[in-house]
Amino acid sequence: MSFRRGVVRQSKFRHVFAQAWKAEHCLDDVRVTRVTWEGPLCAANPKFIAVIVEAGGGGCFLVLPLSKSGRVDQTIPTVCGHAAPVLDIQWCPHDDNVIASASEDCSVKVWQIPEGGITSPMTEAVVTLEGHSKRVGILAWHPTALNILLSAGCDNILCIWDVGTGELVYRLDDIHPDLIYSVSWNREGSAICTVCKDKALRVIDPRRGTVLKVKEKAHEGSRPMRAVFLSDGKILTTGFSRMSERQLALWDTRDLSEPTAVQEMDTSNGVLLPFYDPDTNMVYLCGKGDCTIRYFEVTEEPPYVHFLSLYSSKEPQRGAGFLSKRGVDVNKCEIARFYKLHERKVEPISMTVPRKSDLFQGDLYPDTAGLEPSLLAEDWIAGQDAPPVLVSLSGGYTAPPSKHRDTLRNRPKLPSQGSTSSTGSQRAAGDANATPVTTATRDTEGESVSMAVTAQEADGDGERVKREEEQLCEVLAEVKALRALVLAQGQRIELLESQLARIEDGDV
Repeated sequence: MSFRRGVVRQSKFRHVFAQAWKAEHCLDDVRVTRVTWEGPLCAANPKFIAVIVEAGGGGCFLVLPLSKSGRVDQTIPTVCGHAAPVLDIQWCPHDDNVIASASEDCSVKVWQIPEGGITSPMTEAVVTLEGHSKRVGILAWHPTALNILLSAGCDNILCIWDVGTGELVYRLDDIHPDLIYSVSWNREGSAICTVCKDKALRVIDPRRGTVLKVKEKAHEGSRPMRAVFLSDGKILTTGFSRMSERQLALWDTRDLSEPTAVQEMDTSNGVLLPFYDPDTNMVYLCGKGDCTIRYFEVTEEPPYVHFLSLYSSKEPQRGAGFLSKRGVDVNKCEIARFYKLHERKVEPISMTVPRKSDLFQGDLYPDTAGLEPSLLAEDWIAGQDAPPVLVSLSGGYTAPPSKHRDTLRNRPKLPSQGSTSSTGSQRAAGDANATPVTTATRDTEGESVSMAVTAQEADGDGERVKREEEQLCEVLAEVKALRALVLAQGQRIELLESQLARIEDGDV
């Protein structure tokens, strides 16, 4: 294994270190699924952690509050509405209580998780999306548009859904000749990048259904690849060389003829799962079956991809969940957190930047994407694009009430939609029979829900205000101490100057 080190590079992330949490803070007796699908098998947000687990029949996944630790009882209720094993789960970026699941039963289901967690087995999804003819293994929520969800199946088809109406709005069925390995939206959600079993990297306009760019044989090896869009429009891929060495490559979408940077790592056969943090421009690589997590920083200067360090442990990981930035502990300078899946355990691992000050480190936490969507589903479908709405993490993050966000718990169950032949008739049916998932404040019910959310969050706001007042008092105390020190030094300087003047005048 070789990494370019050269001259010491200045970076505030050069000393990031990873540390596993103590045993009492782990989740024990979690029977992680044995399905062979090459996915993370876990998803986490500021409220919950979800893990795909073993099921006697059908498929299910576990949803626990993020604060949960210790042994997980085998009788704990699960989300168990699928008729076959679950392959992928993804939390909605605009509602921390909404999660989508994809399964071998060819369906995608969207679930509303009650506040505080599940108290009884969940078998009825709020929305069931049926349009694939083979198992569905990949899900990706639109980063800025409300209720837009992408799914990819083993039928080599990409489906884009309006979850609010249960409508299949775009179906891309003639682009990929073989199994799709990975799908990633760009930051504004105007394009997606995919990698396929034919080894090609594609950049696609999902609304037009056209391939904008393509790179044949992005990696020469035959093992599965992964691709992720970076915030500046570049694409980072992981794959294998012709000699079965694991590779990391960076591509400029303006010219895919040659990679901007390539790094070869080792000859392990575990598929590398990339997790990207757009706020810090760092990439974390978790290999299935590896005992390590590598992390890199992507910059504008050569060699563009800088190896920082790696976390190593004794036990291999079967998957990993990457926590949303809104959930990290800013008071401990935690910039990322993973939930590493063992055979029967979930272990949190924190990535932190060592700092001595107790004040908020603004350089480590630029404004990050919040819950508020930039667009409604119909706006994106009509051709609009917008960057994410950013929020500050100063003092920790507390979700504000939103004029576009609502929960699913009071909504009627939507009818499932099959593979549609007429988009117009579907839209009409959806408008007549179904209520959008999160277009809350357009009616009286939405207003009452917003008031309820505000009431529930009042305590959290009070705690945040109290924390900010305490920090302000600390800052004022430091300023007062500094002022006293400056005054004392000023008096000392005046005394020294007067003594010097007397010496120069010959008085001493």
